[in-house]
Amino acid sequence: MARTFVQVDAFTDRPFRGNPAAVFLLDGPADPLWMQLVAREMNLSETAFLHPRRGGFDLRWFTPAVEVDLCGHATLASAHALWTEGHADPATPLRFFTRSGELGAEREGDWITLDFPATGPAPCPPPEGLLEALGAQARYVGKTRFDYLVELAAEGLVRDLKPDGHRLKALGVRGVIVTAKGGEPYDFVSRFFAPGAGIEEDPVTGSAHCALGPYWQGKTGRADFLAYQASARGGEVRVRVRGDRVLLSGRAVTVVRGELL
Repeated sequence: MARTFVQVDAFTDRPFRGNPAAVFLLDGPADPLWMQLVAREMNLSETAFLHPRRGGFDLRWFTPAVEVDLCGHATLASAHALWTEGHADPATPLRFFTRSGELGAEREGDWITLDFPATGPAPCPPPEGLLEALGAQARYVGKTRFDYLVELAAEGLVRDLKPDGHRLKALGVRGVIVTAKGGEPYDFVSRFFAPGAGIEEDPVTGSAHCALGPYWQGKTGRADFLAYQASARGGEVRVRVRGDRVLLSGRAVTVVRGELL
Protein backbone atom coordinates (compact mmCIF):
# COMPACT_ATOMS: atom_id res chain seq x y z
CA MET A 1 0.00 0.00 0.00
CA ALA A 2 1.36 3.42 -0.95
CA ARG A 3 1.94 5.87 1.90
CA THR A 4 2.23 9.60 1.43
CA PHE A 5 4.75 11.72 3.25
CA VAL A 6 6.05 15.27 3.36
CA GLN A 7 9.58 16.53 3.89
CA VAL A 8 9.80 19.67 5.99
CA ASP A 9 12.73 21.97 6.67
CA ALA A 10 12.43 22.84 10.37
CA PHE A 11 13.79 25.82 12.32
CA THR A 12 13.87 27.98 9.19
CA ASP A 13 11.50 30.00 7.00
CA ARG A 14 13.49 29.28 3.80
CA PRO A 15 13.81 26.04 1.84
CA PHE A 16 17.14 24.21 2.01
CA ARG A 17 18.02 25.67 5.40
CA GLY A 18 17.30 24.40 8.90
CA ASN A 19 16.94 20.67 9.49
CA PRO A 20 14.96 18.44 7.09
CA ALA A 21 12.65 15.73 8.42
CA ALA A 22 10.31 13.32 6.66
CA VAL A 23 6.85 13.00 8.22
CA PHE A 24 4.57 9.98 7.75
CA LEU A 25 0.98 10.15 9.05
CA LEU A 26 -0.22 6.57 9.47
CA ASP A 27 -3.62 5.08 10.27
CA GLY A 28 -2.28 3.18 13.26
CA PRO A 29 0.83 1.64 14.85
CA ALA A 30 3.48 0.29 12.46
CA ASP A 31 6.19 -2.34 12.71
CA PRO A 32 9.35 -0.75 14.18
CA LEU A 33 11.57 -2.64 11.74
CA TRP A 34 9.58 -1.19 8.83
CA MET A 35 9.88 2.31 10.29
CA GLN A 36 13.63 1.88 10.71
CA LEU A 37 14.00 0.70 7.10
CA VAL A 38 11.94 3.66 5.85
CA ALA A 39 14.08 6.07 7.89
CA ARG A 40 17.19 4.51 6.36
CA GLU A 41 15.65 4.97 2.90
CA MET A 42 14.79 8.63 3.62
CA ASN A 43 18.41 9.09 4.79
CA LEU A 44 17.62 12.24 6.79
CA SER A 45 18.72 12.92 10.34
CA GLU A 46 15.16 12.07 11.47
CA THR A 47 11.99 10.56 10.05
CA ALA A 48 8.80 10.98 12.11
CA PHE A 49 5.93 8.50 12.21
CA LEU A 50 2.65 9.50 13.82
CA HIS A 51 -0.88 8.23 14.02
CA PRO A 52 -4.05 9.54 15.68
CA ARG A 53 -5.11 8.45 19.14
CA ARG A 54 -7.53 9.78 21.73
CA GLY A 55 -6.35 13.25 22.74
CA GLY A 56 -3.64 13.65 20.12
CA PHE A 57 -1.08 11.63 18.16
CA ASP A 58 1.42 8.91 18.93
CA LEU A 59 4.82 10.01 17.63
CA ARG A 60 8.09 8.13 17.10
CA TRP A 61 11.38 9.30 15.59
CA PHE A 62 14.06 7.32 13.74
CA THR A 63 17.48 8.26 12.42
CA PRO A 64 18.81 6.10 9.57
CA ALA A 65 20.43 3.94 12.28
CA VAL A 66 18.32 3.97 15.49
CA GLU A 67 15.09 5.05 17.15
CA VAL A 68 15.60 8.05 19.44
CA ASP A 69 13.88 9.12 22.64
CA LEU A 70 13.50 12.84 21.93
CA CYS A 71 13.64 14.95 18.76
CA GLY A 72 12.70 18.60 18.41
CA HIS A 73 12.98 19.35 14.71
CA ALA A 74 10.95 16.31 13.59
CA THR A 75 8.26 17.20 16.16
CA LEU A 76 8.13 20.74 14.80
CA ALA A 77 7.98 19.27 11.27
CA SER A 78 5.15 16.95 12.34
CA ALA A 79 3.09 19.81 13.77
CA HIS A 80 3.69 21.90 10.64
CA ALA A 81 2.65 18.97 8.42
CA LEU A 82 -0.53 18.23 10.39
CA TRP A 83 -1.66 21.84 10.17
CA THR A 84 -0.63 22.65 6.60
CA GLU A 85 -1.77 19.33 5.08
CA GLY A 86 -5.25 19.68 6.58
CA HIS A 87 -5.05 16.94 9.25
CA ALA A 88 -5.53 19.27 12.24
CA ASP A 89 -7.06 22.67 12.98
CA PRO A 90 -4.25 25.28 12.99
CA ALA A 91 -6.01 27.13 15.81
CA THR A 92 -5.91 24.07 18.08
CA PRO A 93 -2.76 23.06 20.00
CA LEU A 94 -1.46 19.56 19.37
CA ARG A 95 -0.49 16.85 21.85
CA PHE A 96 2.06 14.17 21.04
CA PHE A 97 2.58 10.98 23.05
CA THR A 98 6.20 9.83 22.85
CA ARG A 99 8.97 7.86 24.56
CA SER A 100 9.77 11.10 26.43
CA GLY A 101 6.23 11.62 27.67
CA GLU A 102 3.59 14.03 26.47
CA LEU A 103 4.79 16.93 24.29
CA GLY A 104 2.85 19.94 23.06
CA ALA A 105 2.87 22.18 19.99
CA GLU A 106 0.98 25.38 19.23
CA ARG A 107 1.17 28.17 16.68
CA GLU A 108 2.33 31.67 17.60
CA GLY A 109 2.03 33.67 14.38
CA ASP A 110 4.58 32.30 11.91
CA TRP A 111 6.30 30.35 14.67
CA ILE A 112 5.55 26.93 16.16
CA THR A 113 6.24 26.49 19.87
CA LEU A 114 7.05 23.07 21.33
CA ASP A 115 6.65 22.21 25.02
CA PHE A 116 9.53 19.86 25.89
CA PRO A 117 11.19 18.52 29.06
CA ALA A 118 14.28 20.33 30.32
CA THR A 119 17.42 18.16 30.24
CA GLY A 120 20.02 20.46 31.77
CA PRO A 121 23.57 19.17 32.21
CA ALA A 122 25.42 18.29 35.39
CA PRO A 123 29.14 19.22 35.43
CA CYS A 124 31.53 16.30 34.99
CA PRO A 125 35.18 15.68 34.18
CA PRO A 126 35.75 15.39 30.44
CA PRO A 127 35.79 11.70 29.51
CA GLU A 128 38.92 10.33 27.95
CA GLY A 129 39.15 11.33 24.30
CA LEU A 130 36.38 13.97 24.25
CA LEU A 131 38.50 17.11 24.01
CA GLU A 132 41.02 15.38 21.78
CA ALA A 133 38.20 14.38 19.42
CA LEU A 134 36.94 17.98 19.34
CA GLY A 135 40.41 19.47 19.06
CA ALA A 136 39.45 22.20 21.53
CA GLN A 137 39.94 23.45 25.08
CA ALA A 138 36.77 23.52 27.17
CA ARG A 139 35.48 26.17 29.55
CA TYR A 140 32.91 23.68 30.82
CA VAL A 141 32.01 20.03 30.36
CA GLY A 142 28.72 18.54 31.52
CA LYS A 143 26.54 15.54 30.85
CA THR A 144 22.81 15.46 30.15
CA ARG A 145 20.41 12.55 29.92
CA PHE A 146 21.54 12.01 26.33
CA ASP A 147 24.75 13.91 25.54
CA TYR A 148 27.90 15.67 26.65
CA LEU A 149 27.75 19.48 26.61
CA VAL A 150 30.95 21.47 26.08
CA GLU A 151 31.32 25.27 26.27
CA LEU A 152 34.15 26.88 24.31
CA ALA A 153 35.65 30.32 24.81
CA ALA A 154 34.38 31.95 21.59
CA GLU A 155 31.79 31.60 18.83
CA GLY A 156 34.46 31.31 16.16
CA LEU A 157 35.90 28.22 17.84
CA VAL A 158 32.49 26.53 17.65
CA ARG A 159 32.03 27.44 13.99
CA ASP A 160 35.51 26.23 13.04
CA LEU A 161 35.37 22.81 14.74
CA LYS A 162 36.27 19.77 12.65
CA PRO A 163 35.85 16.95 15.14
CA ASP A 164 36.87 13.32 14.77
CA GLY A 165 33.53 11.54 14.49
CA HIS A 166 35.01 8.09 15.02
CA ARG A 167 36.46 9.14 18.38
CA LEU A 168 33.22 10.89 19.39
CA LYS A 169 31.26 7.73 18.64
CA ALA A 170 33.52 5.80 21.01
CA LEU A 171 32.27 7.96 23.94
CA GLY A 172 29.11 5.83 24.09
CA VAL A 173 26.55 8.66 24.18
CA ARG A 174 24.04 9.93 21.64
CA GLY A 175 26.09 13.01 20.84
CA VAL A 176 28.13 16.05 21.87
CA ILE A 177 26.71 19.58 22.09
CA VAL A 178 29.28 22.36 21.68
CA THR A 179 28.32 25.93 22.52
CA ALA A 180 29.63 29.45 23.10
CA LYS A 181 28.28 32.93 23.71
CA GLY A 182 26.88 34.36 20.48
CA GLY A 183 27.23 37.68 18.73
CA GLU A 184 24.23 39.90 17.97
CA PRO A 185 21.40 39.05 17.62
CA TYR A 186 22.05 35.62 19.14
CA ASP A 187 22.53 34.92 22.82
CA PHE A 188 24.43 31.69 22.18
CA VAL A 189 25.46 29.47 19.29
CA SER A 190 25.90 25.72 19.14
CA ARG A 191 26.67 22.71 17.01
CA PHE A 192 25.66 19.10 17.60
CA PHE A 193 27.62 16.02 16.61
CA ALA A 194 25.80 12.67 16.98
CA PRO A 195 27.82 9.82 15.48
CA GLY A 196 26.43 7.62 18.26
CA ALA A 197 23.03 7.97 16.58
CA GLY A 198 24.40 7.59 13.07
CA ILE A 199 24.59 11.35 12.35
CA GLU A 200 27.97 13.04 11.92
CA GLU A 201 26.47 16.52 12.46
CA ASP A 202 22.81 17.40 12.95
CA PRO A 203 21.88 20.69 11.23
CA VAL A 204 19.53 22.08 13.94
CA THR A 205 18.71 20.11 17.06
CA GLY A 206 15.66 20.95 19.16
CA SER A 207 16.42 18.41 21.88
CA ALA A 208 19.94 19.85 22.35
CA HIS A 209 18.32 23.17 23.24
CA CYS A 210 16.47 21.43 26.08
CA ALA A 211 19.94 21.25 27.64
CA LEU A 212 21.34 24.51 26.28
CA GLY A 213 18.47 26.60 27.66
CA PRO A 214 18.93 25.52 31.29
CA TYR A 215 22.72 25.70 30.93
CA TRP A 216 22.72 29.31 29.72
CA GLN A 217 20.04 30.21 32.26
CA GLY A 218 22.44 29.05 34.97
CA LYS A 219 25.22 31.20 33.53
CA THR A 220 23.21 34.36 32.83
CA GLY A 221 20.22 34.29 35.17
CA ARG A 222 17.97 34.81 32.13
CA ALA A 223 15.23 32.46 30.94
CA ASP A 224 14.59 33.62 27.34
CA PHE A 225 17.10 33.33 24.49
CA LEU A 226 17.46 33.55 20.74
CA ALA A 227 19.89 30.85 19.64
CA TYR A 228 21.59 29.87 16.41
CA GLN A 229 22.85 26.41 15.48
CA ALA A 230 25.87 27.08 13.31
CA SER A 231 25.87 24.06 11.00
CA ALA A 232 26.31 24.44 7.25
CA ARG A 233 22.51 24.72 6.87
CA GLY A 234 21.99 26.75 10.06
CA GLY A 235 18.81 27.56 11.94
CA GLU A 236 17.24 29.80 14.59
CA VAL A 237 15.64 28.57 17.81
CA ARG A 238 13.81 30.66 20.38
CA VAL A 239 14.35 29.10 23.81
CA ARG A 240 12.30 29.84 26.93
CA VAL A 241 13.06 27.94 30.14
CA ARG A 242 10.01 27.44 32.37
CA GLY A 243 10.93 25.34 35.40
CA ASP A 244 11.34 21.73 34.33
CA ARG A 245 10.05 22.50 30.81
CA VAL A 246 11.63 24.27 27.85
CA LEU A 247 9.60 26.04 25.18
CA LEU A 248 11.31 25.77 21.79
CA SER A 249 10.04 27.93 18.93
CA GLY A 250 10.89 27.78 15.26
CA ARG A 251 9.48 28.13 11.78
CA ALA A 252 9.11 25.48 9.08
CA VAL A 253 8.56 25.11 5.34
CA THR A 254 7.41 22.09 3.33
CA VAL A 255 9.80 21.24 0.49
CA VAL A 256 8.64 17.79 -0.73
CA ARG A 257 5.36 15.89 -1.00
CA GLY A 258 5.84 12.28 -1.97
CA GLU A 259 4.52 8.73 -1.99
CA LEU A 260 6.31 5.68 -0.65
CA LEU A 261 5.43 2.78 -2.94
